[in-house]
Amino acid sequence: MKIGLQVPDFTWPGGPAEMGSTLATIATTADQAGFAYLAVMDHFFQIGAVGPAENDMLEAYTTLGFLAAHTERVKLLTVVTGAIYRYPAVLAKIVTTLDVLSGGRAMLGVGAGWNEQESRGLGIPFPTVKERFEHLEDVLEVCLRMWSDDDSPYQGNHVNLQRALNSPQVLSRPHPPIMIGGGGERKTLRYVAKYAQACNLFGTPDLPHKLEVLREHCANEGRDYDEIEKTVYYIFDTGTDGDRVGKMIEELRGYADLGIQTAIGAVRNVHEITPLEIIGRDVIPAVREANK
Repeated sequence: MKIGLQVPDFTWPGGPAEMGSTLATIATTADQAGFAYLAVMDHFFQIGAVGPAENDMLEAYTTLGFLAAHTERVKLLTVVTGAIYRYPAVLAKIVTTLDVLSGGRAMLGVGAGWNEQESRGLGIPFPTVKERFEHLEDVLEVCLRMWSDDDSPYQGNHVNLQRALNSPQVLSRPHPPIMIGGGGERKTLRYVAKYAQACNLFGTPDLPHKLEVLREHCANEGRDYDEIEKTVYYIFDTGTDGDRVGKMIEELRGYADLGIQTAIGAVRNVHEITPLEIIGRDVIPAVREANK
């Protein structure tokens, strides 16, 4: 089982003046500790589950470029980008740039988008659920087109590309892995089966059912279920001086027993760095052999 770090909150002691140095230390520590993924949210306002909207929030892809410069091994991604936030071809170009400059370590984490508050607040169109999923499919198809040798025109649900040119091309082969976030059974998991290399689900009681739905969609799409990486969003809380490590290992092994291959999420008090070191020392080695 692999472990990934998502950094969803940047409201730390020291404020913006020390944000860069704190984030750089987090990144280098996670990279050296054995984390497989390093991610940020793709939001412009802080989300309610983490803190007030007014809390500090960095733009995702600028931040990932910064993180690329401070790491050597981890895969870099958002968990996850809202499909409505950027033109699909521009998003493909952004992830391509990250992939090239990081030496082939980019992934595309993407979903339909949900945060009406920040969209309305910043003047980003916020269409209906149906249209947001149409935008998501445009993103998936445009990215796959631009990460191929085919630069022919593309007509999608909402975009029209006259030439899908992408130069330089990605270093990842055949392309940066695509992770689709969300557990919607009719569309989201079907898109995972059709387009993606990974899914990201929540560790709710219906998780086994979601995996079975994905398996059914894979059968319908002629896709090998086993080739899709199953990830779960998980909050890592080492407790006081690591007193919750045993509980974390037990929970992570439980997810592994369900077929989850990766746990990715926030680390409580990540800016203190010690929790990352504890996870690298005690948790990552203990769950590494799960699923094998």
